[in-house]
Amino acid sequence: MILIEEGKMSRGFTLWFTGLSGAGKTTLTEAILPHLRARGSQVEVLDGDEVRTNLSKGLGFSKEDRDTNIRRIGYVGRLLSRNGVGVIAAAISPYREIRDEVRRSVEADGAAFVEVYVKASLEALIARDVKGLYKKAIAGEIKQFTGISDPYEEPLAPEVTIESDRETVEESAAKLLAKLEDLGLIGRARAAA
Repeated sequence: MILIEEGKMSRGFTLWFTGLSGAGKTTLTEAILPHLRARGSQVEVLDGDEVRTNLSKGLGFSKEDRDTNIRRIGYVGRLLSRNGVGVIAAAISPYREIRDEVRRSVEADGAAFVEVYVKASLEALIARDVKGLYKKAIAGEIKQFTGISDPYEEPLAPEVTIESDRETVEESAAKLLAKLEDLGLIGRARAAA
């Protein structure tokens, strides 16, 4: 089945993927990106790990440094989305107050902000963790590890909740694309013969 675009994106948006390490933010980004581009959307990805390497190099993992990192991602997302670009920001972004601050700044510029909470059980996160970071954090070998020794504040009312340990990647992507269609941020796709 081939998807054909029916109408282009009318305004920019920032999809803000939040969730613990290993929840599936990057996997979901990779799954929806080709669908968005196939529908004619200009899309840029701001991946938390890449931003830390290129834009936030030198920041640590204190609350202040984490807030600074998220504000930087939010600032770039705001600039792009106010100019009609779709932005996917995939970062743990553990603190609700800073996510809400980013939402306000994006929306103040006339773009849409769509919070996507990507979650999974701790057992699933540990099972997926090929580097063993969760086990090290639980053993106290890693300090300030979000969700173990540092807090993660779940979103109170995200536009979309993805349960990556209960849904397939395809189901999660379809749910997210349907929400973007419902919000009028992307055109509806139809099957071509």
